[in-house]
Amino acid sequence: MEDLCYLLKEVKGAGVFRLNCSRDALHESVQRVGFVLFEADIAAAQGKGEVLAELARAIKAPDWFGHNWDALVDALGDLSWCEAPGYVLLLHGKYQGDEILDDILKATVEFWRVNGKAFWVFFA
Repeated sequence: MEDLCYLLKEVKGAGVFRLNCSRDALHESVQRVGFVLFEADIAAAQGKGEVLAELARAIKAPDWFGHNWDALVDALGDLSWCEAPGYVLLLHGKYQGDEILDDILKATVEFWRVNGKAFWVFFA
């Protein structure tokens, strides 16, 4: 557990990964390091609209969220409504319809890295 807490704090190590521990261990570690955990189930999403709606729900997106890829980029790069020392996005399933989401997630990780915060994405 301590190893996972240590890893989560490593800004340079943050990225997009397959979850290789239990969800309970991830939840507990995220809580222990004071990060915010967003959890979204995109496995059954039928297209971009449903993926965006689920992600907006998970991150508690503000009213200005426009339910398009640009709005997702803006929201993930802001997160001022849930200020934290770091973030973890746990995605259940994988959206097969578009590679844009993968690019957005990687860019989000890099954005937060440049700004000194860890942003981790795990696919469960």
